[in-house]
Amino acid sequence: MPTRLPSLTGLRFWAALLVVLYHLARKVGEVPLLGPLAWYGRSGVTFFFVLSGFVLAWTYDGVPTTVRRFVRRRFARIWPLHALSTAVSLGADAAIGVALPLAAALWSLPLVHPWVRETVFGGNPASWSLGAEAWFYLLFPFLLRALAPRRRLWAPLAAACAVLGPALWAAGALLPDDPAVRGWLLDYLPLTRTPQFVLGVVTGLAVRRGRLPRVPLAAAATAVAGWHLLLVPWHAAAPDSAWWGPYSASQLFPAPLFAALLVAAAQRDLTPSGGPRLLAGRAAVRLGEWSYAWYLVHEIGIRCWLAVAGRPAPGPATAALWLLLVAGSLLVAGALYRWVERPCERALRGRPAHTTAPPPLHPVRVVRQRRRPVTPDQPSSEPSRFT
Repeated sequence: MPTRLPSLTGLRFWAALLVVLYHLARKVGEVPLLGPLAWYGRSGVTFFFVLSGFVLAWTYDGVPTTVRRFVRRRFARIWPLHALSTAVSLGADAAIGVALPLAAALWSLPLVHPWVRETVFGGNPASWSLGAEAWFYLLFPFLLRALAPRRRLWAPLAAACAVLGPALWAAGALLPDDPAVRGWLLDYLPLTRTPQFVLGVVTGLAVRRGRLPRVPLAAAATAVAGWHLLLVPWHAAAPDSAWWGPYSASQLFPAPLFAALLVAAAQRDLTPSGGPRLLAGRAAVRLGEWSYAWYLVHEIGIRCWLAVAGRPAPGPATAALWLLLVAGSLLVAGALYRWVERPCERALRGRPAHTTAPPPLHPVRVVRQRRRPVTPDQPSSEPSRFT
C-alpha cells in the first residue's frame, strides 16, 4: 500500500485556489463568471478538514507510533509557518496603520484562538483553521484507536457526520440573531467542524482497508462543481446575514461530497495507470505542496494592496489585479515552502518514524530439477528447490 497519494496533494492546490478566489471576489471585486462561482469558495476550508482526517487515517492506520511522536510531527508541520505568517501579518497591519490584534495573536501562538469569538482571527486571519486542526490532532490518536478495530461503526458514524452538517445549519434558526455570534458558532468553532474531520478519518480507514466500492472521479468532481453552481441562485434568493442563507450552508453541507471526491482520487492513484495529470502530475503535486503557505499569505497581500492602492475599477482592471495577486502570492508561497516550511519541518521532526509497512515479499520461484541417481557411496548433491 503506497504511503503517498499524489492526487490528494494536487487537490490541495484547487481547494486553496478556491479560498484565494473567494477572498479576491469579496475584497477586491468580482470578475464575470468566476466571481459568482467563487463567492462561497471558503468551502475549500471544509475540504481541507475532511482531507486532514483522510490523510492522517491513511498514514497512521496500522503504524506503530506514540502520541508524543505524532504530536511532534504535526507541530513541526504547521507551527513554524504559522508563527512566521503571524509575524508578517502583524507587521503588515503596523505598516498600513491598522490596530494590531496583539491579544488575539498571543492566543494564536498555542493555536487556541478560535475557541473565543473575540480572538478567533488571531494575528493572521487565515490561521483560525489551524486552531481547529490543532484540536483535531489532539483527538486523532484516540479516534484511530477507537475506530480502527471497529469496522461496523464506520458506516453509521460517517452517516451521522454527513447529517450533522445540515442539522447544524438548520440549528442556526435557534441561535442569536447577531450574524457575528452565529457565524462564529457555525463556521469557526472547532467543535462545529469536528464532524468534517471525523468523516475524513472514517473515509480514509475505509479506503485503506478496501471497504468501499469504486467511485468514478468524474462523477465526484461533477457533484462538487454542481454544489457550487447551486449556491449562485441561492445567493440571489437569500442574504448571507440570514440563517437560511447559503454562507454557512456552503461550509457545512459539502463534506460528504468532498469525502467522495477524496475516495475517487485515492482509488485512481491505486490503479496501475495512477491519477490524472491534472491532479497527480508533477506540476500539480508541486502546487499542492505550496498550498499551505499560499493559504496563509495570500490574504496578507490582498490586505496590503487594498490599503495602498484601493479597489480597482470594475472590469479588466479587477481581472488584472486578480491575476497579479494570485501569481505574486503563489510565488511567495513557493519560496516559503522551499526555504522555510520544509527546512523547519525537517529540523523539528527529529528522527523519522517508521511510517511505512514493510514491502511485500517477492513471490518465490520454484525450480523443478531432474533428480540425479545417487550411487551408494556418493552423497546427494541435489540443490534446494527454492531459489
